[in-house]
Amino acid sequence: MNQRPDRYPLSMRLLHWMRAALIIPLITLGWAMTSLPDSFVAKSEWAYPVHKEFGVLAFLIGAIALFVRRRSAVPPHSDGLARWETTLSTIVQHVMLALAIVVPLMGYAMSSSFTQSDGVPFFGLELPELLPKNDRAFAVFAWTHKTLAYTLLALVALHVLGVLKHRFLDRGRNTDVLPRMI
Repeated sequence: MNQRPDRYPLSMRLLHWMRAALIIPLITLGWAMTSLPDSFVAKSEWAYPVHKEFGVLAFLIGAIALFVRRRSAVPPHSDGLARWETTLSTIVQHVMLALAIVVPLMGYAMSSSFTQSDGVPFFGLELPELLPKNDRAFAVFAWTHKTLAYTLLALVALHVLGVLKHRFLDRGRNTDVLPRMI
């Protein structure tokens, strides 16, 4: 008899926490660096290259996570959750995973299309810029990257609040979802 696990597989748990460890600092750095004046030298010499490198890493980990999720048995939703909670949870999880891939792609497209781009570094490598230089396209990619990054941040906050609600406010019900991911 093939039973579904009560926890996510180790590979999915590790990828989950790696994405979390990347996404929150990336959004924070993105917000901070765009708030700095262009005259601040560390903005172009440190912040943007680091943001790009770890953004590419976030993309790779997100793509691997999607691949692993498609091939792994995931635990069923807790019995104590209301139908709307399981539906919302499923939607939020899928959209966060998609955004973990799309947001870095928009960042790459933004950098690749920018006429004054310094390239897309990746820990000692220089990734090819595949898009033609076009500042109008850059503006669209920049808006999309920023909007989707903040959407991802809002979904992460909703995700964390949901976990905390189920852990601390739903006592007496079988709703604690945190042990599934630890």
